[in-house]
Amino acid sequence: MAQTVLVAGAHGQVGQHVTERLGASDHEARAMVRDEDQTEEMDAIGADETVVADLTESVAHAVEGCDSIIFAAGSGGNDVYGVDRDGAIALIDAAENAGADRFVMLSSMGVDEPEDAPEALQDYLIAKAEADESLRESALEWTIVRPGELTNEDGDGRIRVGNFDLGDGDIPREDVAQTLIAVLERDGLVGETFELLGGEQSIDEALESLSR
Repeated sequence: MAQTVLVAGAHGQVGQHVTERLGASDHEARAMVRDEDQTEEMDAIGADETVVADLTESVAHAVEGCDSIIFAAGSGGNDVYGVDRDGAIALIDAAENAGADRFVMLSSMGVDEPEDAPEALQDYLIAKAEADESLRESALEWTIVRPGELTNEDGDGRIRVGNFDLGDGDIPREDVAQTLIAVLERDGLVGETFELLGGEQSIDEALESLSR
């Protein structure tokens, strides 16, 4: 069923892939960007609509009328608690208040053991863990996707899912985006958290192995 999907972080590297793919699908892609100057770029890659909203401020207007949210935003390490944690939580709250149903969170491998990660990543992983926990406690139909190291290689649509350790592998951003959209369309993945790397299975095959 076609949905109106808000892409938080639509101007980011994963978010652009998500927006472009959604725009070419039956879904309605609503790109959420922080700066007005980014709207033309979103139009050019196929967004059906673009909304300007800052995760550190009110985002209530961004989620009005949306069925689902794909959270692909990130601070880039500049404000991990303000964006990756508090901004995500604010969007979760806004989605609940607006009556949205589905929320797919782009998280990160290693969030359950931040102390084992390089020191430079630890605050980021703690922030992501707290955002993930807030989503689990919400009334939304959620799925949390935790990829390994992200690359800019061309995606080949082949992945592996399960439980991995930080540093076990990487995955192209393009394949992460395709997975986020595929997750959105699978009711059997509601309430699931899984880790994601490049692999040998097609995305559909890999996700089918997780579906309830």
